[in-house]
Amino acid sequence: MRSKFVLSSEDVQKIVAACKLKVAACQCAATIAVVDEAGNLLYLERMDGPGPMSVEVATGKARTAALTRQATKVSEDRLKNRMGFLSVSGFVPLQGGVPVTWQGQCVGGIGISGGPTPEIDEQIAAAGLAPFAAQA
Repeated sequence: MRSKFVLSSEDVQKIVAACKLKVAACQCAATIAVVDEAGNLLYLERMDGPGPMSVEVATGKARTAALTRQATKVSEDRLKNRMGFLSVSGFVPLQGGVPVTWQGQCVGGIGISGGPTPEIDEQIAAAGLAPFAAQA
């Protein structure tokens, strides 16, 4: 049998805390979504400020990062001028999502929406990986 790593509730809370620190440093607000390796929602928070659509976008970015095992910026770059792919169930190829990996295995994804720029969305999502960088 093979061992499989999964995000625990404590892991998710560490991710969210790190994302919120970056949000505070950027002096903005955002919607934060964290999913497991299969794209199932583990955490969602829309802070004061982002529009209601940011909930679906953040969740889609997290799901896309987890399922493709790559940052959503990669998908966005590949699909420039082909936005028809946005209609695929939950697939959101927009910058602001990153996969969460542990010892070479994808264990989830982080998606951010509602920040002032797509680059800041991605920086906030990437900040969520910091608690695991030293332990990976």
